[in-house]
Amino acid sequence: MTQRLLRCAGLLLLLSALVSGEENWTFRGEIADSQCALNIHSLTRSHQEMLKSKSMGGTAASCTLYCIQHMGGSLVLTARKHVYRLDHPEMAEKFIGEKVRISGTLDEKSDTIHIDKIEQEP
Repeated sequence: MTQRLLRCAGLLLLLSALVSGEENWTFRGEIADSQCALNIHSLTRSHQEMLKSKSMGGTAASCTLYCIQHMGGSLVLTARKHVYRLDHPEMAEKFIGEKVRISGTLDEKSDTIHIDKIEQEP
């Protein structure tokens, strides 16, 4: 009887995961700001122009912080040529300007990652 209940519970859990359509993904990229990543003031979707001018700091992290604090930017994940919004950017704050690996689910309509886990790439 107990084994039957466990099988039923496992089947229900599997079915609920399939119905929800949410699949856990791993995303790799850099924690950056939306200003640079979305070409608001950068032609290369990076910090290159800002770092050359030294007007917003000398590192990717300082440029990102400047853009967030003074230009209305928000934290994003840049992965190759794609920019993902983060549903809980406070989880990424300690990784600003660094390469990371994020485990989570993707809302494809808004390109927003729901972060389950974030860690620095080795």
